[in-house]
Amino acid sequence: MERQLEIIHESFFDILEAGVKVTIPLAVFSFMVGIILAVLVASARLSNNRILQKMAAFYVWIIRGTPLLVQLYIIFFGLPSLGVTLEPWPAGILAFAVNFGAYASEAIRGAITSVPKGQIEAAESLGMSSFQVFWRAVLPQAVRVAIPALMGNFISLVKQTSLASTVTIMDLMLTADRYVSRYYETMLIYL
Repeated sequence: MERQLEIIHESFFDILEAGVKVTIPLAVFSFMVGIILAVLVASARLSNNRILQKMAAFYVWIIRGTPLLVQLYIIFFGLPSLGVTLEPWPAGILAFAVNFGAYASEAIRGAITSVPKGQIEAAESLGMSSFQVFWRAVLPQAVRVAIPALMGNFISLVKQTSLASTVTIMDLMLTADRYVSRYYETMLIYL
């Protein structure tokens, strides 16, 4: 028991520090970039332009149909063969943002389409422009619907950042792995 307490004492703050300094910022930056991408993709899916609709639908289909680890490896290990070399942090943020953007775009698109047509018609009958209808009638209602789904996606994103350790980002998972390989106390350290 004394040995386990020593291991906890030695590893706990290093693992916590990696979570605060790396895992959370990685998730937050990926979320910010991903939400911009999600809005653009949702807008393309809802546009009247068939080409944009098809391109956005294809993006969502491909990203949601492939594992995040594969996407991360393609960006970090595959792009250099095309002459594009990214450092681990930008590669991680890009991979997580692209993945998050695909899932979040569907939440945003679903929230916008959930606004009853009668609400839009009522706003138009008041003489509002399309821009005003969107900002005053559609967006406030859609945000309320989208927030729970987006927060669920964000929680998944935080969990998925553990994959960043595979591209040498010293996050919570990689820090814990180093202590596991030093002390062979897998259950204790991961818990």
